[in-house]
Amino acid sequence: MTDAVEGRVVVDGRPVVARPGDTIAIAIVRAGEVPGRGGTLCLAGDCGNCLATVNGVAYVRTCQVPARPGTVVVRHPAGAKPPLPADGRRDVTRPDPTPEITVHRVDTDVVVVGSGAARRDRRANDERVLVLDAADGVEVMAVYPGPAVVAREVGAMLHVRAEEVVVATGAAEIQPVTPGSDLAGIVTKRAAEVLAAAGVDLGRAVAIGEPPDGVHCATAPGELVRFEGDGCRVVAVVTRTVDGPETSTACDTAIVGLGRAPRDVLARMLPDGSVTVAGSAAEESPLPPPPIEGVVCPCMGTTVADLAAAWDDGYRDLELLKRASWAGLGPCQGGACLPHVRAFIADRTGVVPEPFTARPAARQITLAEAAADTTIDAFRRTALHDEHLALGARMDRFGGWWRPWHYGDTVGEYWAVREGVSVGDVSTLGKLVVSGPDVVEALERLYPCHVADIRPGRSRYALLLNERGHVMDDGMILRTADDRFVLTFTSGGAANAEMWVRDWVETWGLRVHIMDLTMSRSAINVTGPLAKTLLARCGLDDAPRFLGHVEADVAGVPCHVMRLSFTGEAAWELHHPVDRSVALWRALLERGADLGIRPHGLRALFGLRLEKGHVIVGMDTELDTTAHRLGMDWAVRMDKPRFVGRASVERTAKLPDSRRWVGFTMDGVAPEEGSAIRSADDGDIVGNVTGSWTSPLFGRALMLGWLRRTPFADRVVIDGRDAVVTPTPFYDPEGARARA
Repeated sequence: MTDAVEGRVVVDGRPVVARPGDTIAIAIVRAGEVPGRGGTLCLAGDCGNCLATVNGVAYVRTCQVPARPGTVVVRHPAGAKPPLPADGRRDVTRPDPTPEITVHRVDTDVVVVGSGAARRDRRANDERVLVLDAADGVEVMAVYPGPAVVAREVGAMLHVRAEEVVVATGAAEIQPVTPGSDLAGIVTKRAAEVLAAAGVDLGRAVAIGEPPDGVHCATAPGELVRFEGDGCRVVAVVTRTVDGPETSTACDTAIVGLGRAPRDVLARMLPDGSVTVAGSAAEESPLPPPPIEGVVCPCMGTTVADLAAAWDDGYRDLELLKRASWAGLGPCQGGACLPHVRAFIADRTGVVPEPFTARPAARQITLAEAAADTTIDAFRRTALHDEHLALGARMDRFGGWWRPWHYGDTVGEYWAVREGVSVGDVSTLGKLVVSGPDVVEALERLYPCHVADIRPGRSRYALLLNERGHVMDDGMILRTADDRFVLTFTSGGAANAEMWVRDWVETWGLRVHIMDLTMSRSAINVTGPLAKTLLARCGLDDAPRFLGHVEADVAGVPCHVMRLSFTGEAAWELHHPVDRSVALWRALLERGADLGIRPHGLRALFGLRLEKGHVIVGMDTELDTTAHRLGMDWAVRMDKPRFVGRASVERTAKLPDSRRWVGFTMDGVAPEEGSAIRSADDGDIVGNVTGSWTSPLFGRALMLGWLRRTPFADRVVIDGRDAVVTPTPFYDPEGARARA
């Protein structure tokens, strides 16, 4: 606090004089006002009664912040959360936040949080010791497994890894819970000593319990009964001696010395014994008398009546009671209310409950502080990301990954696939290896197609249905041995599909091993009429036929080579170790240079698949999409006695269905995806476009989309133009080119 100088802080738009050494809370009290919303002030950071918004940051304990000139303080409204700007923008009256928060990282043997005997004892040893004390301007926010300690400094965060953490944070003063304890003008014994030392006039002060040192005050006899006030501030303390009448003592300030409770919130973040607690933070202190009436949790406004109501509803475990009543869920994490809640339970059960586990952080921190020096790209990158950039790719986000949208010439990429050879990065596909004695049974139960008749070296396209019979994903089932399969899934659905497979296998209790290779295996699609020629140049002389797969080296890289097609042309996917992806990509481009090879991005791929009428789950499908609505009844084999979703498919097959996913064609440029499809008769919206493409081959717009209404129309209006419902696939309906 020594860096504070005399000046003024702005509190709710009014200047308040602050003396050297003042915290914001002390300056506000000296001005005759309340730092927060009323209630007992501890001025030690243990309660939430001095919370305010400071320089635009809410939930700041003003007793812990120096009163620097120009600081802008807005007190939180009583019983409400800090307001947000009405227009959602930053308040221009607030100072700009710190543009960057530095992170200091330290490794040490021992971290001592707080001071006292533990600090002195540790300094006598030869170990490396780091002492972190709020009095030195370092607030410890959290203790994590490791152990690791996170603390806040001025304009910086401190991340410490240590062999041992010692919590020597002392004890917090117990706050009163009686009628009127939410009035302003009530302070703890230590808070009174701090205010007196700062020269704050406490007026007529009355002490209840242990009196403060060095503070002129009267002493109220007996035990505390209640506080009386004028609506906002305390005006009298009511006490009662044993077998005696109530006594009312007038006052301007009520000072309570009701004992202490260990300040062990940091230790309770790791209740497994990996943190050493020392000094008064480790001492067992007697609980206060069980509360009878009043506010128990000042942060959340929980009263004794609220506790009793939750108790009567059956919430009698401490962890449940605090959640049901909200006690202990506020900014101080039970610093003020925990002793009273434990006393409440002990009075009713005869057993003192252990304190609840604390969750980081012990102090409110900003998102900037929490994320300091941390960069998280929510979208993953394949091993070929830099290769795409070097080739001029425009990257975009799709399915949770950064992927090349195009390389500058979508039409050229399209023709490379249709007439020559092209490569595409499909590393983003989900890849699971499933094996074990019960693997066939598990897959037969999971998938709506037959699995047992797939021979090793062969594969089958499959839908994945949920219990409602709706399509949740699709991909390939590839059998590599009698008891081993490789499953592929869509890029966006891979994580959910893995969870789905694991959950069902565990539910059924089957002996199946599951290994996710999505991140460790890359994949490159080699496609086009000249693809087989290129692969032969790379050492794959006997490329597998359609729906076959083999393990083979391609350009010296071990690959699982899969023959399938999403583009409509002959195509092989080369699945390989992620650390060999760049080498394989470069080798393919180099050896295919005289064949006119070029990579294709998603834009060309989406057009190619659209011409083939292939579905993209998550883009074309809706939450209630069925195989029947997609025109893919062939993918669901109802002759199977059991698979996930079968009962729903059987039931819904008997119901009328007024939605179909169909193809459309029209002259001119393709409309935007998502465009409304309207009836040609009355103009009503009867569907929407899920995929659209101006085909270089057909010279017109091709679309896929949902059509509603029965009977289904043959002609519709899209983007103000006539469109014709057209059977799919638009391109090579016999599939001869993909099988070539």
